[in-house]
Amino acid sequence: MYDFHTHFIPKDVMSWMEENRQTVNAEWITKEQNKEDFLFINQKWGFELKKAFIDLEIYRQEQEKANIRHSMISPIPQLFLYDFPKDVATELSRVYNQSLVNLVNNNSETLSAVGTVPLGHPDQAAQVLAEAMNGGLKGAIIGPGIDDHMLSDRFFEPFFEEANRLKAILFIHPLLCEDPRLKRRMMPNLIGVPWETTVCATDILLSVMIEKYPDIKILFAHGGGFLPYQIGRLDKGYEQWGMVSSNLQGPPSEYIKRFWYDTVLWNQNSVDFLVKTVGEDRVVAGSDYPFDLCVWPPKEVSNIGAKSLIGHAVK
Repeated sequence: MYDFHTHFIPKDVMSWMEENRQTVNAEWITKEQNKEDFLFINQKWGFELKKAFIDLEIYRQEQEKANIRHSMISPIPQLFLYDFPKDVATELSRVYNQSLVNLVNNNSETLSAVGTVPLGHPDQAAQVLAEAMNGGLKGAIIGPGIDDHMLSDRFFEPFFEEANRLKAILFIHPLLCEDPRLKRRMMPNLIGVPWETTVCATDILLSVMIEKYPDIKILFAHGGGFLPYQIGRLDKGYEQWGMVSSNLQGPPSEYIKRFWYDTVLWNQNSVDFLVKTVGEDRVVAGSDYPFDLCVWPPKEVSNIGAKSLIGHAVK
């Protein structure tokens, strides 16, 4: 079984964080005696730095226990550093990517990876993506946009043009929602995170980016957020409003089948609905391990989706 949504932080990345802790305002804070320290960057989106994030032996042991034979590792969203200057974000991206290149080249049977890029600087992001993929990475994990820029904006064209040329996998992973209405009861994570994916995925679908960049393989985290569940509403809008239908060659329910989705949904009925909506060739197993809200072990699905995404499958 594959795990297409899993995170790891190599040693060189942690060393960089230690050396640049003042630059990125990194803080290691003890919150509970029975837990590891929490890492905060710029006082945002702290997370428990569990040993499985940084100890490869522990990480691999847990993968083996869960019968996962191949993991596609992603950098963690907290270290995208989109809030920081170009040189800082670029430097950590390159350190992270080279660390992952070294890791997967030494463990190619069981590990592959996508890298990270300084997305707020699209020309630079394109260059960093090319470097990462030339080293052997499959593509990149990126957030749902930067500030007021949606991913369909022309602002990001240099990056997407290069990703299309390279036939990259782009794993679109949400950042923590900062909607002020959600500042209670863990709602920024519970519903804010999938909401960010929903907004991004809907924008990409309706903008028909996939017509412009047909060789990019887009994988949405957390089962595509709420989009699959509301695809009927988009179809109705397509029938009703020219502003929805003008760019599309068919209903949204057909376009939704041209992306990939992980199974980080915590509910078998939800996974079954996703497969029925988009097709089993577009659904891949994922866990979000080792974050607190991971699906562990991941929901097993057909390997057809894995084969369509990366060209081969494991038994």
